[in-house]
Amino acid sequence: MAGYDKKKLLYYINAVSFAVDDSKLFLDTHPDNKEALEYFDNYNKARNRALNEYAACFGPLTIATAVCDRSYEWANQPWPWEMEG
Repeated sequence: MAGYDKKKLLYYINAVSFAVDDSKLFLDTHPDNKEALEYFDNYNKARNRALNEYAACFGPLTIATAVCDRSYEWANQPWPWEMEG
């Protein structure tokens, strides 16, 4: 998994997360808008891929990307700002 720049990956996650959140707000008032649904789906998939890549390289950012026998253990790993990099 070497080769990922942690800061760039976090920046990308923030960017696609903003697109997901913004499109969710639009879909609240336009739930049948096909273009908005496709936009949301595209960026949501990109966000999930990026979160999984980050988790594989640096540890999970969310409980959804944690790979633990006990789900609470994800919070015991170093936070992104605590890791060197």
